[in-house]
Amino acid sequence: MLPRCEASVCHVLMLVLCLSAAEDFDWTKNNHGAFYYGTFPAGFSWGAGSSAYQTEGAWDKDGKGLSIWDVFSHKKGKILLNETGDSSCEGYYKIKDDVSLIKELKLNHYRFSISWPRLIPTGIKSDHINEKGIQYYDQLIDHLLENKITPIVTLYHWDLPQVLQEKYGGWQNISMVNHFNEFANLCFERFGNRIKYWITFNNPWSVAVEGYETGEHAPGLKLRGMGAYRAAHNIIKAHAKVWHTYDTQWRGKQKGMVGISLSGDWGEPVDISNQKDIEAAERYVQFYLGWFATPIFHGDYPQVMKDFVGRKSAQQGLGTSRLPTFSPQEKSYIKGTCDFLGIGHFTTRYITQKNNPSDRSSSSYFTDRDLAELVDPRWPDPGSEWLYSVPWGFRRLLNFVKTQYGNPMIYVTENGVSEKMSCTELCDEWRIQYFKEYINEMLKAIKDGVNVKGYTAWSLLDKFEWDEGYSERFGLYYVDFRNRNKPRYPKASVQFYKRVIASNGFPNQREVENWRRKAVETCSSSNQLLAAARRNSKEHTEMPKVWPEQRSTAANILRLIHDPLTSHMEMVTEIVVPTVCTLSILLSAIFLMFLLRRRN
Repeated sequence: MLPRCEASVCHVLMLVLCLSAAEDFDWTKNNHGAFYYGTFPAGFSWGAGSSAYQTEGAWDKDGKGLSIWDVFSHKKGKILLNETGDSSCEGYYKIKDDVSLIKELKLNHYRFSISWPRLIPTGIKSDHINEKGIQYYDQLIDHLLENKITPIVTLYHWDLPQVLQEKYGGWQNISMVNHFNEFANLCFERFGNRIKYWITFNNPWSVAVEGYETGEHAPGLKLRGMGAYRAAHNIIKAHAKVWHTYDTQWRGKQKGMVGISLSGDWGEPVDISNQKDIEAAERYVQFYLGWFATPIFHGDYPQVMKDFVGRKSAQQGLGTSRLPTFSPQEKSYIKGTCDFLGIGHFTTRYITQKNNPSDRSSSSYFTDRDLAELVDPRWPDPGSEWLYSVPWGFRRLLNFVKTQYGNPMIYVTENGVSEKMSCTELCDEWRIQYFKEYINEMLKAIKDGVNVKGYTAWSLLDKFEWDEGYSERFGLYYVDFRNRNKPRYPKASVQFYKRVIASNGFPNQREVENWRRKAVETCSSSNQLLAAARRNSKEHTEMPKVWPEQRSTAANILRLIHDPLTSHMEMVTEIVVPTVCTLSILLSAIFLMFLLRRRN
């Protein structure tokens, strides 16, 4: 019998070699090409984004009602360090300050969301309309337009009025369709003369799965196997109704457009010669982006979702599928309700086939898919544990949308990277690299014929990051949350992004490299300003400096040796190691383990 350590190493060796069985699997193939120097089409729109709960603060001011996130974040243990969005960036009081930042960047558009409970405190229009909330958004919209910045408005960025959750069960209830339509209609009535781009929902996948399946997000319900599908079903119907309301009542006089913002990671087969892996990767994307896009463009759920959820439901002894069905009339009503498609994209996963149990106790959205998500330890991950930088996946996803949905008009509504730190470092070179590579892959997609009309960097400011509180920072501008005034400071990425916008792309290698160098040089003065402000502030408490991690291959291999590949569908823990370096890494790991055993 092998000693325990050697047995573990052999087990890892077999697992990794199985995952990397195709010796000709070349990771540089299939559009992983070199950097492309060129510019975007004339009229391409550059922007940045935010959302109401994450940035506005003023959670209980001027007649605003409670949202599900106000209530959820006040429950102990729901948010990291029990932080809340009560004050956040104080955006409610800083319209002019923030618009000046947008103007400084020379953005063409700014994407923000309207807080439903700020306009209708209970969520029910007949109860009460809060005119002070209307005034706030009037001022924001007018100030943007005065500065020649196009507003792109999201109607629902997760902050459902709490009364609707308590009274009806939120998105589990079909009554939300009419309530949301009344809210949207109010927005069209009051703001539609100045707004030409409306987004109904932001990332409904997260609303459904994290709000009603895993309970990680508000309202925090764990209705496994049913809750996410029911919520999504009602959200899709609500989107369609709002689109039809605008189409019949407002489009003729306001001349605007209504779309939806869908998030999707790209799924790449682990083994491109293995048909099961190819099918699993497509299934991953269909269960993510296709869940919402396919009904909106084609009238019904993806066939693979209907097949897999239906089969699992039958195996669990259920009389009908856990995935709801649309009637023929609903299919016709929903199909084509999209003037433009918003795409939120951040990262990529490798996907392989994995058969999950079909018993009723283990039923969930995640087990329905019969797949495992994996990552390459060489991918940079400077911040959020789920966000690896994999630029080539962006081009793949955009081309998938073109092929699947008839090349719709696309606006990239979210793309960016976080850092998981609380320090004062503003020289965010990793963000510059991320933006440079992801924007370039978008440019390649446009050269492929994908109809991308605009790009929205996520996000303008550091802000409240949902269940992660303030521990993750996506902003181009650093916000000093420890200071009552919440001052903003530009990071190096501001200067880099500004130059991309001014040049409408990447003119040549020498110039782009010069942008990076100059951007990093400018952040030192911002660092000095921030340090001086903190020294002079009696309100500020310095946080320990923690630098973003770069996940090392050796560390992951050692982790594998102690904890062989396991599948946790809510969070990726598996690792794919490239075939070309598998043996050398494993031999190094074995040697390292040998040294450790001798030391002990």
